[in-house]
Amino acid sequence: MEGHLIYLDNASTTFPKPAEVLTCMLETYQRLGVSPNRGGYDLAVEAGDLVEETRRKLACFFGAPDPDRVIFAANATDALNLAIQGIVGPGNHVVATRLEHNSVLRPLYHLKKEIGIDFDLVPFDKHGFIDPDGIGRAIRPHTKLVVVCHASNVLGTVQPASDVARICADRGVPLLLDVAQSAGLVPIDMTAWGVSAIAFTGHKALMGPSGIGGLVLLPGLQIRPTRFGGTGINSVSVFQDQNYPHRLEAGTLNLLGVVGLSAGLDYLDKTGMGQTLEREIDLLERLYQGLRAIDRVMVYPVAPRQQHTPVLMCNIDGIRSEDVGAILDADFGISVRAGLHCAPLVHQDLGTSPLGGVRFSLGPYNTAEEIDKVLEAMARISRNQ
Repeated sequence: MEGHLIYLDNASTTFPKPAEVLTCMLETYQRLGVSPNRGGYDLAVEAGDLVEETRRKLACFFGAPDPDRVIFAANATDALNLAIQGIVGPGNHVVATRLEHNSVLRPLYHLKKEIGIDFDLVPFDKHGFIDPDGIGRAIRPHTKLVVVCHASNVLGTVQPASDVARICADRGVPLLLDVAQSAGLVPIDMTAWGVSAIAFTGHKALMGPSGIGGLVLLPGLQIRPTRFGGTGINSVSVFQDQNYPHRLEAGTLNLLGVVGLSAGLDYLDKTGMGQTLEREIDLLERLYQGLRAIDRVMVYPVAPRQQHTPVLMCNIDGIRSEDVGAILDADFGISVRAGLHCAPLVHQDLGTSPLGGVRFSLGPYNTAEEIDKVLEAMARISRNQ
């Protein structure tokens, strides 16, 4: 291994976390680590106030009008399952895309097998974008939901969410947007766009810890509870409270995760989300141009910077992606993600299945010097293998 760790797997989880986020988590949890709103004593009330303040921050961050419709979950996958399984029923139809992560595909295939739903998956073009009109053409009279990933975790392309939302609204179908890859990088305004629901996670560009995410809903969208348990209110009833957020939150919340998510939002507010993305895209372009100049390296679609997150995938002709990833790690101290990235249909359509590709995903702490070292490593691997 040469030099310090170069971490380029931020699309999986950002690392390292900002020191101030970790400090806030530790200090707050040491002082306030009780069950929020599960008792009338001061610490429980104060913990509950912190949770509600975080809901308000998230509602503001995502352009949602009602903090009570910010639902905490374990991650984006958990939130997507809450929404999909709480909206779709037997005989319903769903529209999604071939860019989707398994966090959408597997619930859909499960529901098709178990209760007989049907779905269509809209393709993406050679640049990695879906056509909003293609979504419209796929909607049927019995379509109950449209699900779209806002940014691809393989290609980094940011989809035209407001255009898709407008088409869905015209057809009277709610749009659920998976913002796991875009939240914290790209401004999101649910109200302005008309997006009915978003599913997010805290451990990527929102700079929080793993184990916390959520679902944000616009008023009017109703989701059936699919989990039941304690809420800390109306305990005499044997039925789940139907008011939001308790309708979809069963059991004690991950207070440490909520604290970290709140601290991550504060960090983004201070550092400037747009400035961070601009810098990361500059580095991505440096990586893209450098990789294109290396013999045997194939780089997959890279969109214009205004429609892109700092994610890039490539392969070296004749070398398995997992082998490239292992060499980068063992010989050069470079951490990347190799394989199918839990998005098998993207790789099928790119022609990279079943071996996948080598994904570089940049974060706020990467430098131009690190990118140059990556390019040198890739050139050496290409020459020597």
